[in-house]
Amino acid sequence: MRPRPLDYRLHRYQLANGLRLVVNPDPWTPAVAVSLCYDVGSAHETAGRTGFAHLFEHLMFSGSAQVASGEHLSQLQALGGEANATTSFDRTVYFETVPVGVLPLALWLEADRLGSLLAAVDQVALDTQREVVKEEKRQRNDNVPYGDAFAQLVELAFGSDHPYGHLPIGSMADLDQASLRDIHDFFRAHYRPNNLVLSLSGAIGFEEAVELVETYFGELPSPPAQPRLSLSPLPPLSGRPRRELSAVVPLDAVYCCWRVPPLGLPAHDAVGLGLSVLADGLSARLHQRLVRTDLADASGAWDLGLSRGNSLVVAYATARSGVDPARLEEALLRAWGQFVADGPSPDELGRAVAHTTRDWLTALSSLGSRADALSESSWVYGAPDNVNTWLTEIASIAEAQVWAACRDWLAPQQCGVLTYRKAVA
Repeated sequence: MRPRPLDYRLHRYQLANGLRLVVNPDPWTPAVAVSLCYDVGSAHETAGRTGFAHLFEHLMFSGSAQVASGEHLSQLQALGGEANATTSFDRTVYFETVPVGVLPLALWLEADRLGSLLAAVDQVALDTQREVVKEEKRQRNDNVPYGDAFAQLVELAFGSDHPYGHLPIGSMADLDQASLRDIHDFFRAHYRPNNLVLSLSGAIGFEEAVELVETYFGELPSPPAQPRLSLSPLPPLSGRPRRELSAVVPLDAVYCCWRVPPLGLPAHDAVGLGLSVLADGLSARLHQRLVRTDLADASGAWDLGLSRGNSLVVAYATARSGVDPARLEEALLRAWGQFVADGPSPDELGRAVAHTTRDWLTALSSLGSRADALSESSWVYGAPDNVNTWLTEIASIAEAQVWAACRDWLAPQQCGVLTYRKAVA
């Protein structure tokens, strides 16, 4: 039985300066989630200027004309709210969940830093946050097992000169060379009302939301809108390009990557269901063929959810002690190839749809995740309504569609391979 569409109440409004507002009234909650989604990520960076989008995730908490450094977080937390931010290849999102009475303060803080951040971003602020980002890179990428695998995979799949060919964290050299003028120019180019979707979900009515947003954001100027970044689709990989790394890691590992259609296309959803069959849960094919047979200690696969031109699928397996990574790679691609050759069974596709449904409903049950989904849907699909309709679209995908999409995009010969060997300490 096909599920009915969800019925979250959604309202849209656009300010004269181009800011797009999405409101999801939910009167049964005592809080409001705020999501500010700027259409800027690492894909917008140029050679020699990597890491800027992520650097601003930190600089945006360094103060503004009327707010001292650190006060954005401390003021909201003191009143029972929480706030954070995240940077991806495509977008940068600032989000907070606050008690209803704190919403005006949250919006004022966001508007003040959008309108006047550069008043506080001096050389001291840049130097301070640059060191914070570099330390984050050391902790998350440089000094942890397999921490450099992800950077190698995106470069292997897209090439170092492609907008998706480097990670949002950027490079140490580029961060070191960034001047204050470079940083100010990046902010002016991307942090403007007409490059922003603001979503509110929770105990707020549409009229009240419009009044508040007009009050705090309505006077902020926007330069002329720039064309959105658009990337040409790339074909699947060919020739099975490969790389090999060696480091002091717990186990040998194998990573495989595939270029696939981007987020927002039906073929991307069909590939996603195929990935669920391959890697979601203990009944997944990779777990059954690799972990249950004592070849792998762990296995999995995921999609990066990129929305311009292509996305990227990554599968991995860590080898059991004594298992050669070449044997593990062969077994992984054999299981993968069998699925591509045969397609999903009705039971497998049913489980994949059920898992996808569970994950989507779980995410939307959180005000913060729902507000983020509304913002992302507005950028990817042009409107937030996909939040209500996506599950019915997923449930309508037939086995033949999943099989065709996986044959087109996930064939074993269309992957790149990264072998990560355990070095002797």
